[in-house]
Amino acid sequence: MLKEKTWNLIDRDTAIKMIRDSKGKIFGVTFVKRTTGDTRNMSARLGVSKDVTGEGLKYDPESKQLITVYDMHRQQYRMVNTETLSQLNMYGNEYFIAQVV
Repeated sequence: MLKEKTWNLIDRDTAIKMIRDSKGKIFGVTFVKRTTGDTRNMSARLGVSKDVTGEGLKYDPESKQLITVYDMHRQQYRMVNTETLSQLNMYGNEYFIAQVV
């Protein structure tokens, strides 16, 4: 028997905290890309060290409201724009992020 998904409405800060506290678990995220304005759906996770050189980034992603994640499908690092988060799928639940107007 399949577990029925539940969904909740959460604020952006709660979604960001949930992503940061995911402890390497895979999660789904939907957001609007800053560069093109396209909506992106991604399966991602934190804590991946594959191909890390130790050099680091030339900027601070947090200051630009970005979170660095590992895209599980493309198998590359990507940035999630936390300003435009709209949906988060985690722990078998679907969370919708309330947009502040």
